Amino acid sequence: MTDQQNFEVAIIGGSYAGLSAAMTLGRARRRVVIIDSGKPCNRQTPHSHNLITQDGKTPAEISATAREQVLAYPTVTLRPGLVTGISGIDGAFNVSLELGQQFQAKKIIFATGIRDIMPDIPGFAQCWGISAVHCPYCHGYEYSDARTGILVNGEMALEYVRLIRNWTSDLTVYTNGPATFDGEIRKKIHATGADIIEQPVTSLDHENGYLTTLHLNDGSVREITAFYHRPLFVQHSTLPEELGCALTTHGYIQTDEAQKTTVPGIYAAGDNSGAFRGLTGALAAGTVAGARLNHELISEDY
Repeated sequence: MTDQQNFEVAIIGGSYAGLSAAMTLGRARRRVVIIDSGKPCNRQTPHSHNLITQDGKTPAEISATAREQVLAYPTVTLRPGLVTGISGIDGAFNVSLELGQQFQAKKIIFATGIRDIMPDIPGFAQCWGISAVHCPYCHGYEYSDARTGILVNGEMALEYVRLIRNWTSDLTVYTNGPATFDGEIRKKIHATGADIIEQPVTSLDHENGYLTTLHLNDGSVREITAFYHRPLFVQHSTLPEELGCALTTHGYIQTDEAQKTTVPGIYAAGDNSGAFRGLTGALAAGTVAGARLNHELISEDY
């Protein structure tokens, strides 16, 4: 690994999107530094799925293999730490870390992900990524035919119920208060065989993140094995917005088909810039960002 403090590309975030971009750039013989704080959003998830050749492995196993393979390229280096500031312009960025380290880079890739905002339900955060999940493509097969709840309200409830119904017919919608969807949606939800519970959820019981029961504010208790929810989120890092990168109306970093942001020299890839949260999406976005950034560097050299 190189000890240089001057790089062609600084990648902020060393999970799947960041490592994918780093491999593409490493194979293009670019001088790259990956800066990672070591807090991936899937760190609680016991097994990763729907990633061909890696199905069922732990996120830590997949990441460890990826880091080993990426760092085999001599122009790529990994630095642990939290980036606290970035200044400069396209071709001359300065990157500052929490403990005082500084790096210079021509280009930046943000692979910083998003931070989910957990509902205020005791026990939910401890189950997140284990039995409280958001994506049936990542987790649904493991909870096939299980007693399943969906924490959802509003018009999107029907779409979510129809999706999860493909994996289990034992479905209950928990609106966590009065339902805000109309009678027609209510009728269509019931037509799928799902129940609707409007009592607020007060707590969840679990064993090491695996759900057992759900408590409602009327004192009733219901058995539950899986709980789906699409939480609100914020950008894990505020730096892209501070640098002027535009966000979409849904809160993602705005990028074009090359993963370029609205600020010259800055790219974004992974959960921070797209609604698809599967590992394959992050890997693909990282590869695109790395390849298109390399072409940008080539065009500037010649």
